[in-house]
Amino acid sequence: MGAPRLRQPTPAVRGAGLEPGRLLAAVDAAVVYYRAQLAHADAPRAYLAERGLGVLVQREWPWRVGYAPPGWSALTGHLRAAGFTPEELTGAGLSARSRTGPDRLIDVFRDRVMFPVRDPAGHTVAFLGRAGPHAGDVPKYLNNPRTAIYNKSHLLFGLAEQQDRVAARWTPVLVEGPADVLAVWLSYSRSGRTGAVALAPCGTTLSDTQATILRELPGAARGLVTAFDADPAGRAAVDRAWQLLRQARCPGPLLAAEFRAGADPADLLRAPHGRAALRATLRRRAQPMLDTVVDHRLTRLVERHPRLLEDIDGRCAAVRALVPLLFEATNPQEAITVARRIVAHTGVGVDTVATIAIAHLEGSLRDLSWLGEDRPTG
Repeated sequence: MGAPRLRQPTPAVRGAGLEPGRLLAAVDAAVVYYRAQLAHADAPRAYLAERGLGVLVQREWPWRVGYAPPGWSALTGHLRAAGFTPEELTGAGLSARSRTGPDRLIDVFRDRVMFPVRDPAGHTVAFLGRAGPHAGDVPKYLNNPRTAIYNKSHLLFGLAEQQDRVAARWTPVLVEGPADVLAVWLSYSRSGRTGAVALAPCGTTLSDTQATILRELPGAARGLVTAFDADPAGRAAVDRAWQLLRQARCPGPLLAAEFRAGADPADLLRAPHGRAALRATLRRRAQPMLDTVVDHRLTRLVERHPRLLEDIDGRCAAVRALVPLLFEATNPQEAITVARRIVAHTGVGVDTVATIAIAHLEGSLRDLSWLGEDRPTG
């Protein structure tokens, strides 16, 4: 039989009107079920071991990593037998109704390594499901749908599990996904030193609420670090983080520790002496985030126009594209550093950068002046 098509529930938020305690109980029962499945699933256990996360198979707490089996309704059948209603299972985002049979429920997560997501009170409210290496053409990560107890833009993965490190004012590091959070966590598990506490958005991009949560962490006074791949998705994630975090007025410096293309913290963990190498990378490769954003913007320009920097007209065009970032600097010294970086990357003189910066500022002031005037009416 072919894959059943899913019929999306009509309410904007699943589980509205249901007892939150029952939804939490259903999700926690799913954690126990997924955890039991991992104990007998060779391929997911091997995958975790290959990623340097094999210790999580034997150690349940605090992460409680599990495995969703490939059957269409394995979890649904288990939880229905435990007394949960179809409305509670769909309301918790664990099951979905099939279009081919409205009364038929199937599992939302199938054949995935499961990472529970907790709220600030420590309750498991959702899951992030990671496809295995041989899963085929499916999304790498599948996020729990929004429910009455879960809004992905309001939570950071790993925050509830690392309250001891957060309270000790460890430096927050924003990473791409759960495996990276766990890699950084493991890299400090036996180091005996203060370090980085890794956190990840529960979706593909950082939200305003998540940026505020990061800014308010005790360790943010030491700085906030992003640590993403040096690929287009990673560069976009750093650029978005910069825009949100600078507007949130973080108490410490904003830094970026960029990994080489195709690598991430979980990849580095597998290398020889991986834990020490990961700690060193986060510590030594961190540079001002705005410097990284400048590099990213120029990289995109050159990718679109490979010969951009070969003549003076192209170099001046590059400067005009980069100069607005000068005015995003959080202090004068940072602006000076950005200006020097533009000079070094484009090969123009300091006077050229200054002239273009003044022209940009004058243009912005003219725009503001025009906005303040009475606009002509038809």
